[in-house]
Amino acid sequence: MYNYIKTKIKILFIFFLFFLNLTSYSFEYSSSEEKNYIEVYEKTIPSIVAVEADIDRGTSGGTGCVISKNGLILTSSHVIEKAENITVTTNSGKKYSAKILAILKNKNDLAIIKIEPKEELTLCKFGNSDNIKVGQRVLTIGCPFGFKDTLTTGIVSRIDHQRNKIQTDAAINPGCSGGPLLNMQGEIIGINQSIYNPDNNRSNIGIGFALPSNYAVDFINKANKKLASKK
Repeated sequence: MYNYIKTKIKILFIFFLFFLNLTSYSFEYSSSEEKNYIEVYEKTIPSIVAVEADIDRGTSGGTGCVISKNGLILTSSHVIEKAENITVTTNSGKKYSAKILAILKNKNDLAIIKIEPKEELTLCKFGNSDNIKVGQRVLTIGCPFGFKDTLTTGIVSRIDHQRNKIQTDAAINPGCSGGPLLNMQGEIIGINQSIYNPDNNRSNIGIGFALPSNYAVDFINKANKKLASKK
């Protein structure tokens, strides 16, 4: 009887160790993924700003990516187009007035605005959007409905080559336009542009779209050349 009980205890102990090992493995995997999210966010957030523009119908809100130490910021043109005043809030909380330097209209939807920073700015890092794959994990940072520095996650759901758009299920809501679509290395692979919502934004159910980063980089390079030629 004693040996039987002793054997039972050994079996239960083995099962306990096996379960503990599985739990530890799951925890380590989850922690590794979470750590990656945290690292990407903390690395990227200093280069992301909030953008507010005074327009005829009120205030237009969006997000921007710092692209130069002297205060050039990439954002969406529909956020700041026809704005009377533009205010940029950096990650440190400092507010600056901004002016429009270059703009692409309609479906191109990119713009460069300029502030005169009194602090050292952190630059965003661009990746190669030609390398993205459907199914890869992505993150976004933006100011949905004015909630600054918000992180969301998802995947690349589809690549629309005809319309030059990256489709994602990561949450992109009003206020996120102009913000980054990031890969897991913290590189910008897209500039968030819009959300398709079948009920006109009465709910948060929709499909998000971003412009490929290579398209944005090409716009930045052309704009910089034009600005340099005017000096």
